[in-house]
Amino acid sequence: MRHVALSLRRAAAMRWRVPMRWCVPTRWRVLLCALLLALGGLAGCKGGDEGFMLTDITGAPFGRDFQLTDHNGTPRRLADFRGKLVVLFFGYTHCPDVCPTTLAELAGAMQQLGADAGRVQVLFVTVDPERDTPALLAQYVPAFNPSFLGLYGDADATARTAKEFKIFYRKQPGRTPDGYTMDHSAGSYVFDREGRLRLLMPYGQKVEALVHDLRLLLAAPG
Repeated sequence: MRHVALSLRRAAAMRWRVPMRWCVPTRWRVLLCALLLALGGLAGCKGGDEGFMLTDITGAPFGRDFQLTDHNGTPRRLADFRGKLVVLFFGYTHCPDVCPTTLAELAGAMQQLGADAGRVQVLFVTVDPERDTPALLAQYVPAFNPSFLGLYGDADATARTAKEFKIFYRKQPGRTPDGYTMDHSAGSYVFDREGRLRLLMPYGQKVEALVHDLRLLLAAPG
């Protein structure tokens, strides 16, 4: 579709642009860190003892599982990807810049990983199931990398998943009924090979930091 091609062009042109206001990534990172510190059990919101460059959220009491369907029509849970690292990002296909930019950066990370990219699964969860049909996700998500999977659920499943993963999203009306945008959290989560939530990658973080930390997790025993 037309907006898919437009999103890909924007991703290339706007890769390092400051995020647009509706994704509020900086504010969300602050809120997430405050939440984790309030819940306790975590050392902080910076790199941990393992030398991570991204935000270490090991032990976070959320992000345990989801029950969604991938763009091929296969029901999926986090356990389906056991044995691989998982990078999980929430967005929507009509997103004007943050989502395509993030997916383009994740595709770049897979290129840098080389053969190890096969040990990492990128998942894109739509927060806009009203417009993001399986057919649209199947066209949009693998356009960045053929291994990437789009995940979707109905409105209730989307809300449950967002709540479990501490994701904010909200529809903002547009000029037409289908012309709305979605405010949403803009960070990406990284899970280790045992399916444990380990890292938060805020929007705007250099992709080299992600590659560095993925390699650390891939090299870890287990």
